[in-house]
Amino acid sequence: MKKLKLIHTFLLCLIGVVSVFMTLSVIFDLLGIRAREGNYVLFIVYANLVCGIIYLYAAISNWKNLTNSFYSLALASLILIVAFIAFGVYISNGGIHEVKTIKAMTFRTVFTLIMAALSYMMLRKEKQRR
Repeated sequence: MKKLKLIHTFLLCLIGVVSVFMTLSVIFDLLGIRAREGNYVLFIVYANLVCGIIYLYAAISNWKNLTNSFYSLALASLILIVAFIAFGVYISNGGIHEVKTIKAMTFRTVFTLIMAALSYMMLRKEKQRR
């Protein structure tokens, strides 16, 4: 279980840092990343920023054995699902977007759901041991 917790925490930190860096780079046009991203959708960028911060919080909570890890990842999952639905509406109304945004949102949503499930599983295991 300790290996799983370590991997879980590492992945949350990695994806969290990358998410925060990339979204801030798009928002503030750091290192010319905004131009490379093409037709980005700003509300998706902000949703990814919030989720990146939540990933970092969940990693810290997970490392410190706090139950907040699962709840924060559940919140991130909800944010991403709502943003994905709004993105679908945006696309159906003719909104300009990149296909890679659909792939990235799919990856991020599935990743977050898996991390939330793992967090829930570890939380239940911890409660059973007490």
